[in-house]
Amino acid sequence: MTRSWQATQSSATSIMVIPELSRPGSARPSWRAPILYATITNIVAYLPFGLLSGDTGHFLRSLPVVMTASLIASRLVSMTFIPMLGYYWLRPSKKKELPIEEKRKHGFSGWYYRTGHWCLEHRWTVFIGSIGFLAVGFYLGSMLKSTFFPTDLQFLSTVDVFQADGTALTQTSRTTAAVRKIIQETAAKYTVERHGADSPSILKSLTSFVGGGGPRFWYSLGPEAQQLNYGQIVIEITNKRDMPSFSAMLQPALSAAIPGAIVDVQELQTNGSKYPIEIMVSGRAESTTAGETHDIDTIRSIAGQVEQILRSVPATRRVREDWFSPIMVARLMIDPDRANLTGVTNADVALSTTAGLSGIPVGNLLEGEKQIPIVARLTRSEPSHISDLENLYVYSNQQGKPVPLRAISSIRYQLETQRIRRRAHYRTISVQAFTAQGVLASEVLAATMPQIAALRHNLPAGYRIEIGGEYAKQQTGFDELAIVLLISSLMIFVALVVQFNNAVKPFLVFACVPYGIVGALIALLIMGTPFGFMAFLGIASLVGVIVSHVIVLFDFIEEMYEKGEPLIEAVLDAGIERLRPVMITVGATVLALVPLSIRGGPLWEPLCYAQIGGLSVATFIELLLVPVLYGIFVLDLKFINWEAIAKPPAEAMPTTDIAAS
Repeated sequence: MTRSWQATQSSATSIMVIPELSRPGSARPSWRAPILYATITNIVAYLPFGLLSGDTGHFLRSLPVVMTASLIASRLVSMTFIPMLGYYWLRPSKKKELPIEEKRKHGFSGWYYRTGHWCLEHRWTVFIGSIGFLAVGFYLGSMLKSTFFPTDLQFLSTVDVFQADGTALTQTSRTTAAVRKIIQETAAKYTVERHGADSPSILKSLTSFVGGGGPRFWYSLGPEAQQLNYGQIVIEITNKRDMPSFSAMLQPALSAAIPGAIVDVQELQTNGSKYPIEIMVSGRAESTTAGETHDIDTIRSIAGQVEQILRSVPATRRVREDWFSPIMVARLMIDPDRANLTGVTNADVALSTTAGLSGIPVGNLLEGEKQIPIVARLTRSEPSHISDLENLYVYSNQQGKPVPLRAISSIRYQLETQRIRRRAHYRTISVQAFTAQGVLASEVLAATMPQIAALRHNLPAGYRIEIGGEYAKQQTGFDELAIVLLISSLMIFVALVVQFNNAVKPFLVFACVPYGIVGALIALLIMGTPFGFMAFLGIASLVGVIVSHVIVLFDFIEEMYEKGEPLIEAVLDAGIERLRPVMITVGATVLALVPLSIRGGPLWEPLCYAQIGGLSVATFIELLLVPVLYGIFVLDLKFINWEAIAKPPAEAMPTTDIAAS
């Protein structure tokens, strides 16, 4: 899909070379041809995308390379192979082409000329109206929902199974097996409901990992560390378009059937966060033990308030924190004075209790090529439970006499946090949540931000709350893309200054870009698609395409200026003469994007909608607004000097002089 979109973009430039071929005898040097600069502007529009970092940079790293190679190749082909085909295949048209004077009177070009003439006469009214259109468009655009990367359609998804800390591996294995059975039952039910009883199951394979995550099989999926209470199942289905609806059916089935465990069904993310909503609470104590208990309790208290805030929004699902609940532990408290009197050290106590409860390796028995470990432990008739610790004897390595463990220690039972995560050396607990089907993480965060801001304001000294998850990635990605867009615009500006040898005319070229952005936002709003990174990418790539179209118009205007044509004829004839190549270019691009928007999946839909809407609106605007802006810059603001050479009137419809306001 990526290559097809890139081919769509590069094909536009090769199509736009047609008017260059149909203009024999041009006195302008070939290096100043508009198509050459249109190609350059498209190349420099995509080159800065190579500066993106992280997973986003890896995802788009090939875009500027492929686009640059495609555009250069299309330029070379349009200068060599296309003329050769035209020489052998094209034949002179039997129908004589109408002169420009006749085009001003008849057909669509005549309507365009009259409309453009009226717009030039009322140029300030038209300009103010266009500003109103921008204001309304950006207001409607502010109503768009926001996201980062949409979930792409894939054949694979994962099911993460977390149990309480301290769960044995055998119990985790049994729970994972139960999850597998429910997945198979749900897949069979889904197949019958969606495809019929006679259809084969959508489930292709299930792969289980117990005690830790599997290998990294997807670039944005980080495997979980080894832990006895974790299991993962990788689901593969036969048709990736079934994955969203199947996941939506599977999650509630697993949540209801597996009590006491956290079960998450997750589709593979293109570049998103594992948890859509993640709010991190960090403490003030670094990786030292000083004040550890107080710091942990304070962090848990703040995280509990964050959980309550998230649960207050009905659209949130599976709210929890990544430290999990504290578990009951037995602490052996050694009396140092008594231990010293009996000659028992802490190492003696550790060795004896380990041997009594779980056993210690003392050697290996060699049987052929096998090594069988020899473990010293209590006999089977002697139960190895925590309660038996008081009956154990500790052997002192110094005196060699057994000492009852109860004589030098006591057992204390207490709740403790077994899982403590750190971020930049600070203890940090992450409150994580998912959203209901069809609800974006940005909507939930927008509803909770006022309460989170109030909680931030009342935090104890040294504690802080940070927003992670999809929100943090979106902020970073959009900031980087904004910088890329700025660099791209500056490079295009430099190219236009070189082409026109003027620092003012490039601003006229860029004037159409905001209208294309508004068209893209309106298209996204009509299609009900949130504004995310791919939509931003589509808008950023619009700049080069729109500018290249305007360059085609400006080239004709510049030619007419060199010939001494009056302003009105020059700017309106540019629209008439360049109408067909511009419309063919836009039509080819839009038609090529339609199949991708239909079958490309949720990842490519925002980009296609933004491109289609932006190009459609910008094309209509540039054909009418460019003459208006040119008239304002020449007649009213005097930023551009236009000294028309007097010519005898030709056989044409009478034109009205447009005076400066």
